[in-house]
Amino acid sequence: MMTTLETAVEAARSLAPLIREHAEATESERRLPEPVVRALIETGIFKLWVPSAFGGAAADPTTLYRVVEELAQADGSTGWVTTLIGSYGLLGGLLAEEAGHEIYAAPDAAVAGTLARLGIARVVDGGYRVSGHWPYASGISHATWVLGGCQIFEGDRPRLLPDGTPDGRILFFPRADVEIIDTWHTTGLRGTGSNDYRVQDVIVPARRACRLIDEPTQPDPLYLLPYVPPTVCVMAGVALGIARRALDELEALATVKPFSRSETMLREYSPSQVQIGEAEGLLRAGQAFVSQELATAWDTVSRGEPISWKQHSLLRLAGVQAASQALQVVDLASRTGGATSIRVTSPIERCLRDIRTAAQHNTLTPNNYEQSGQAFLGLGPASNGWGRDYRGGT
Repeated sequence: MMTTLETAVEAARSLAPLIREHAEATESERRLPEPVVRALIETGIFKLWVPSAFGGAAADPTTLYRVVEELAQADGSTGWVTTLIGSYGLLGGLLAEEAGHEIYAAPDAAVAGTLARLGIARVVDGGYRVSGHWPYASGISHATWVLGGCQIFEGDRPRLLPDGTPDGRILFFPRADVEIIDTWHTTGLRGTGSNDYRVQDVIVPARRACRLIDEPTQPDPLYLLPYVPPTVCVMAGVALGIARRALDELEALATVKPFSRSETMLREYSPSQVQIGEAEGLLRAGQAFVSQELATAWDTVSRGEPISWKQHSLLRLAGVQAASQALQVVDLASRTGGATSIRVTSPIERCLRDIRTAAQHNTLTPNNYEQSGQAFLGLGPASNGWGRDYRGGT
């Protein structure tokens, strides 16, 4: 199992030739090809955030972020699937020990699904009877277990928490209990296989349920982190990796492509130099912001302390801001590359489709600036429900 940032990133970098070799199959099959999935499993990349007790690395959040960024340079869909399957390893630190072993200990363990509370879990003896239909389960065809967010019902009524809000849980199902529905037909990130899925009257024992605000059941410092903010940063790693690829392709193109109707190469054309300089600045600033906030959060939890609400908000802000800047980078690369960039044979064309799709994810849209604004204005985690996943200090 990989134990350092350097070995993990080098493992991801070593997969780039294989990932690029299967790039067309990734698009046409609308899922990651099996050789790519096997390689991700064999390197342990899917288990970077799985607890050490279950055979994972329990790695610091920067490690998964950097691995995803590296993979996304080779292919955005591979980076995205790794983000979702990889980040669900964090939930292993919140589950009962028996369930954690059951779900995560197998060498090929991979969890996919959707956290949104779209399922109904009715309380029965020893657990829940669950039915539901969820969208956008990236990488579900590679999963050994599937999770789904659920509202908890007692009889025909939603169970309420002491503050009057509906009770919810994340429940885990064996892959055999889940029906996958082929709905993923998109312009970008085609290879993520983010299909719908449903379950009908599946019995789930109570041990296979958790909440994002539950206290950790594993001692690794990783599980003191809340789930959403570091995951947003890792998602931003996909956008930053795609942007790095687009900019690399543009900089190579600039050495061989003349500016329209002239003999001047793009690299010698002043406006191109300005745009590439701006794009490099945007990309590197986004990388620095994410790296800084992940390192600060990791330093906090490594001391055994929960992160503060402001740190929680800064992590989300770093991810959203970096993704926004990455989108600007790819737009600049596409415009600067001219007509060459719109051809389906151009890697920049695919980068543009992929990053625009990634930027549509609800955790990366500009609406997420609201939480950070509230935190800077001294408003707490109860504001507009932003603190639903918050488990930390003041």
